[in-house]
Amino acid sequence: MDDDELITAIAAGDDTALRELFSRHAPWLAIRLRSLLPATDTEDVLQETFLAVWQGAGSYRRGSAAGWLWGIARRQAALFLRRRGPATLELPGLLAIDDPDGDPAEAALSGVVMARAAAALGPDGSPEREVWRLVYVEDRPVAEAAELLGVPVGTVKSRAHRVRRRLQAALRIGTATEGGGS
Repeated sequence: MDDDELITAIAAGDDTALRELFSRHAPWLAIRLRSLLPATDTEDVLQETFLAVWQGAGSYRRGSAAGWLWGIARRQAALFLRRRGPATLELPGLLAIDDPDGDPAEAALSGVVMARAAAALGPDGSPEREVWRLVYVEDRPVAEAAELLGVPVGTVKSRAHRVRRRLQAALRIGTATEGGGS
């Protein structure tokens, strides 16, 4: 059975199809979720993802099953983080997170590059830095960020656009100066 057929079977209540879909997609979903969540929370979010798949399979429209699954996983990760509350790590902690299996020198270099990129947004508490923290680090919706900052939604959107441009520019410069440029 292909993925579309499995999801159709899941919608009909076939738990064997759910197990098959899980075995096919859980490994890569877990890897991608680890980029959004601490490793200790990945399994919980993965379980919530496949529970949502079981409950929502009837609404699936044939196409990209992998894209549909990733969309559900991202929403489940965002809900998980929202339920937990504001991020407990300070910005330097977020930037210093490294892969324990990776090269320590590469991890340190990445941390330095990210710290420089974040510094390009201005000091802590600046408008762009706050939009970055709320929208990109804490994954809050734009409307919620606007409410928390006391500004219109359009202002948050324009600041988010500036944040993306500044980070892209800073990361291009940072990797080029650290020897990682092309």
